[in-house]
Amino acid sequence: MRTLDLQWPQMLLLLVMVLVPWLALGLLGIRLTRDIGVGIVRMVVQLGLIGVYLKFLFDLNNPWLNGIWIFIMLIAADLTILRRAGLRRQVFFVSTFVAIFLSVLFSTAFLIVLVIQPPHFYDAQYLVPLAGMILGNCLHSNIIGLERFFSALRHRENEYLTYLMLGASRGEAVQPFLREAVKAAINPTVAGMATMGLVSLPGMMTGQILGGADPWVAVKYQIAIMLCIFTSTALAALLNLRLSIHLAFNAYDGLREDLLDDH
Repeated sequence: MRTLDLQWPQMLLLLVMVLVPWLALGLLGIRLTRDIGVGIVRMVVQLGLIGVYLKFLFDLNNPWLNGIWIFIMLIAADLTILRRAGLRRQVFFVSTFVAIFLSVLFSTAFLIVLVIQPPHFYDAQYLVPLAGMILGNCLHSNIIGLERFFSALRHRENEYLTYLMLGASRGEAVQPFLREAVKAAINPTVAGMATMGLVSLPGMMTGQILGGADPWVAVKYQIAIMLCIFTSTALAALLNLRLSIHLAFNAYDGLREDLLDDH
């Protein structure tokens, strides 16, 4: 069984389909025409370039090139996390990078080396898509965790200061905010696991089935990747928040004023 290819006339038909909601939004006066157009063009161009590069990467299957690509993905994820969370790169870049690097490395290495066991651990067929899926979920969880933590601290700073005045250490005073942030960060993953198969068929499993894989093999891979995603998102959120706490306060345990990104 092989996947049916999509020819260019069929791809153009999909653009015709997109015109339906596009026109409906315009009739309602929702001014998203330019944003939708830019989004579609960027998606097509970016995925096209990535497709060319990944074919090159898969053909060479060089461990150094594979590692460099993962490193670039980590840098891009780091910058995106801090931008979306509204935090300054100069303050949190290193701590966020360390958190996502260690968590993604742990889960990806565990899955590939101990569970899947391909002939080469650096095999691009496994390393690049699996690391990408794990990293993508870590990105979303870290955005939620950091944004929730620092937003709560700023809006409820009096509560934090009250804990300090009552004799709590900095770690004890931020504990309620830390618990809320970690819970918010991992909740989407937990909810996704709880409804997977009932509410939706997950992307990796669907992709493998469309690619001709046995459904049971696809199910086992999906379970494996979801367990790794949960492990990575939880570890990355915990580690990132813990590391950021050491950077976010001054010598007097007050929240620093230069944490937010001005742009």
